[in-house]
Amino acid sequence: MSEDFLVVKNVSKSFAGIQALKKVNLVIRRGEVRCLVGENGSGKSTLIKIIAGVEAPDEGEIIIGGKSFRRLYPIDAIREGIQIIYQDFSLFPNLTAAENLAFNYLLQKKQRSVNWKDVQKIAREAMKNIDVTIDLNRRVEELPVADKQLVAISRALLHNARLIIMDEPTTALTRKEVRSLFQVITKLQREGISVLFVSHKLDEILEISERVTILRNGQNVADGDRSEFDRNKLIFHMTGREIEETRYQYVPRHSSETPLLRVDGLSRQGSFANVSFCVYPGEIVGITGLLGSGRTELAMALFGLKPATRGEIYLNGKHIHIRNVQDAIRHGIGYVPEDRLTEGLFLPQSIGNNMVASVIARLKKKMGIIDPQKRDHHIERWIKTLKIVTPSPTLPVRSLSGGNQQRVVLAKWLTTNPKVLILNGPTVGVDIGSKTDIHHIIRNLAQEGIGAVIISDDIPEIIQNCNRILLMRRGRIVEEFSGDQITEEELARKMIGGDGSEPVSSEMAFV
Repeated sequence: MSEDFLVVKNVSKSFAGIQALKKVNLVIRRGEVRCLVGENGSGKSTLIKIIAGVEAPDEGEIIIGGKSFRRLYPIDAIREGIQIIYQDFSLFPNLTAAENLAFNYLLQKKQRSVNWKDVQKIAREAMKNIDVTIDLNRRVEELPVADKQLVAISRALLHNARLIIMDEPTTALTRKEVRSLFQVITKLQREGISVLFVSHKLDEILEISERVTILRNGQNVADGDRSEFDRNKLIFHMTGREIEETRYQYVPRHSSETPLLRVDGLSRQGSFANVSFCVYPGEIVGITGLLGSGRTELAMALFGLKPATRGEIYLNGKHIHIRNVQDAIRHGIGYVPEDRLTEGLFLPQSIGNNMVASVIARLKKKMGIIDPQKRDHHIERWIKTLKIVTPSPTLPVRSLSGGNQQRVVLAKWLTTNPKVLILNGPTVGVDIGSKTDIHHIIRNLAQEGIGAVIISDDIPEIIQNCNRILLMRRGRIVEEFSGDQITEEELARKMIGGDGSEPVSSEMAFV
């Protein structure tokens, strides 16, 4: 048996009387890949912060490499070789990818001037560790979510780490990029570096872990070898309930029904070309593809964020023009963006303000003053309908769990009574229980007559919830499948071109 590197003994932590952790235990061996699993609010993040020295435990002990700590400070954790990749990436948005990667090196050198050749060299070597290619000279704020994640992972691997904690590291990565990351993890393991892998994605947990620790409501509920768990056991331990995974059944209302949304030959130079498809009332159409396939750019065009330069869009058979977001909203199109934290929510604002942000004009009286009764009615309705868990809608939206934040984003667009709802990565970073609930919400909306478009590379999500699936590659729709006639394995092979030989890159490439 390998030597224990980190031992967490009976650690407890409460915040304002709320028990976040209660007598939690965790052991990570040298060179071990352990998965920490639990729903949002289970205590995972609090435990990580205590290991990182960001939070002090109320009681308990932490042992690193045989040294005992009643509490750690961040500098202690770093000195002991602990590196954390947080969910929010902790990157400098105004610096380039290369500058972010070389930042610590530049600080250590204490030079009055920067050697840009060194910066580029460090950055290139860092990206080689995970075998991907991104534009290192672009500012981080301009990068897609997946590329930001890759920069954060690469930066952590630059340091002399003995334990790397990855908090939802694959949230925005495609399957191909996940495989590349797993190769890096395997390489680290061979070098004796431990990895604590925190994820909501059950298939990844079962693939990469050697041992699994499961938390629920701040307590240990299961701990053991990977061989002791399967998907159903993980779900049960995480949620405390049985969750049946079913496929969405679409029943056409009329054989001659007009499509709710029809897109003909839609194009935007450098993003996608000649895209045509339709969505009928009650349908959930899935659009999938690798990072760089054009799927997100297509969604943004349909919502007017980056309008198409050619092609036609029809709503209920009527030709419409979408030149901006206001056009899209006026025609009844809603959009749940890929990154809820930076694109979907006003984090400092209250839950209620976020929910009514898209319908402010409708809530105003004649004098331009917001009608408080109308406002409260909207907020109360959607909190109840979407089962948003909060003691008060006046609390800042950042106080909510990921699943509840995503419900608020849904509420923001459902208040507009959309005819078509485009959902880009609707359950990214959401735990399995909330994920199931959100899928049920989308299905219920479709059954009420909304046309839904789910854009995702989460293959189980696409197959279970979409009656039709469109595959994009290099900016074009290349194949269409029936949701109930394709397996996860078949769709995964189709996404990567069948043989897995397509290079991993976030760069768009069109023929």
